[in-house]
Amino acid sequence: MTIEIELKFITTPEGAEKLPARLAAWPNQHSAPQKLTNIYFETPDRQLRRWDMGLRIRGFGDSYEMTLKAAGQSVGGLHQRPEYNVPLEKPELAIERLPAEIWPQEVDLSSLQAQLQPLFSTHFMREKWVVTYLSSEIEVAFDRGEVQAGELSEPLHEVELELKKGERADLLAFAAELAEMGELRLGSLSKAARGYALVQGNVEAEPRPLPVLKTRPKATVEEGMLAAFTLALSQWQYHEELWLRGNKAALRKIHEALETLRQAFSLFGTLVPRKASSDLRQKLTQLEEVLAEKKAQPSLCFTPLWLQTQLALTDWIASEGWRPFIDSKTDSKLQGSFKRFGDIMLGRVSADLKETFAHVRQFSEYQDKLTRLTRQLLAARLLAGAYDEAAVEAWLSGWEQLAHAIKTQQEAWVDSCRQQALKQPVFWKNSGA
Repeated sequence: MTIEIELKFITTPEGAEKLPARLAAWPNQHSAPQKLTNIYFETPDRQLRRWDMGLRIRGFGDSYEMTLKAAGQSVGGLHQRPEYNVPLEKPELAIERLPAEIWPQEVDLSSLQAQLQPLFSTHFMREKWVVTYLSSEIEVAFDRGEVQAGELSEPLHEVELELKKGERADLLAFAAELAEMGELRLGSLSKAARGYALVQGNVEAEPRPLPVLKTRPKATVEEGMLAAFTLALSQWQYHEELWLRGNKAALRKIHEALETLRQAFSLFGTLVPRKASSDLRQKLTQLEEVLAEKKAQPSLCFTPLWLQTQLALTDWIASEGWRPFIDSKTDSKLQGSFKRFGDIMLGRVSADLKETFAHVRQFSEYQDKLTRLTRQLLAARLLAGAYDEAAVEAWLSGWEQLAHAIKTQQEAWVDSCRQQALKQPVFWKNSGA
């Protein structure tokens, strides 16, 4: 088994033309393009997908290899997954040759193999460079081809950076330098994920609301903080895909994802010093300024600023970039109960909303306070995952109805919505509990 650490990018045809010249800036060994075919296998009931596994046979020349990728971690476009490779003499599955311990207990391998059938395939030309960067060796692979499922297909223009030897920090630093050429964006979806989407008919996805953040029982404050930033990044990248596919409503959700990041920084600001994230927040501010300009276009997703901001956030999350800036006292607080932290912070959110909307008379006052209300609702969603779902939704819906009435200028209903929101019972413990 190996642990595969890689970054995936989507590029444009223009970016593909620039890539060789950009890579020439570092010592590298080049390999000529090679034709590759991958056939992905699955059961009729999508059992491998439920186990978060991917199984394929890759053909290159007269050689074949079976690969199984097991459940791992993915943040932004940084993928870290256990990978098992078995050479084959012919393109036929032989899952009994994979390590027995990777399968869930009591799996009948003979029965499983009998159910596995080709689901979709990828066909592409792969050109590679092994780049020496700082103390690391990084393989850069450019794939140009398509993903195919039945009669449906989707073009591939992907650049993958895989850490062959060295440090993950070098991989991310190299990616940030490569981003300067433009025409690249992080690929949060693997080839397999895109293949599954084609199998399902490539149904157009819809914008999704920010969910209430769920963490494991008895999560620490640090785990909750990590989950909050990861959720905001996931929302950003999900809606980026939609915006690029022509969904205009997705732009508003991108703004919301960036504001969610702001609220996460604010919530945990008493524990993480501002200097720990100053460079990242500066990039976010620059990006928000560009997005605020009239007629922002999806091509913005392929600019260096967009990519370098996502890379900085991915690096900050993956490397726990706050750790060098905290002392033992703060660390002790970070290891405390996230639910207890949520009790305290939700109390503050509620107190702020009640103070803000206690005495509002003119509709213009409501409009002035809408941004504050929106931000506090995002903060509440990052804090409320440990509580009864029905109680959480009841409290949120009261304030969200007020926000909707303000946005849609329902002056006749806005005061009634305000009064109902102020009456909503709390679902968390008192901050002194």
